[in-house]
Amino acid sequence: MSKLIVSEFVSLNGVIEAPGGEHGHPHTGWTFESHYGDDHYQYKGDEVEEAESLLLGRKTYEGFAGAWPQREGPFAEKMNAMPKYVVSSTLKDPEWENTTVIGIDDVAGLREGDGGPILVNGSAQLVHALVKTDLVDEYRVMIHPVVIAEGLQMFPSVDDMKLLKLADAISYDSGVALLIYRPA
Repeated sequence: MSKLIVSEFVSLNGVIEAPGGEHGHPHTGWTFESHYGDDHYQYKGDEVEEAESLLLGRKTYEGFAGAWPQREGPFAEKMNAMPKYVVSSTLKDPEWENTTVIGIDDVAGLREGDGGPILVNGSAQLVHALVKTDLVDEYRVMIHPVVIAEGLQMFPSVDDMKLLKLADAISYDSGVALLIYRPA
């Protein structure tokens, strides 16, 4: 069974929207405006290297597909080469190499397959669906010491409480904290 990992950049007030410069949010690119250091880049590089595949929502996929194919270096090479699964009912012909479009009902089967970790970045609507259906094996929350304008939150409103257990916590000199939770 593959482990499904949701990994998000989160502001102190819980916003995950527009961390890298996406259009439409008043504080777009807020991770770069807050404290971000080489140790964070190293962690994200290790995280992607560990992953066997990416699972993305359509909007995050479109942002990534518009950026990563033009970049170079080991991180970009891994992002471009690894299998990518996009949960979408509207995307029909993905152009980014090694991309397969699936439906939300296919995620459980993808997770049950043999293989390494499946990494979910961004993809707020997809993450909300995964939280509600209890398909997430691990949450990696990189909290930045910044409060920004409201926006999409990592966790949706849920009908039933979701109990989580802290598996690890790392604090960086910049004030960024990485919290890793697993279902209790």
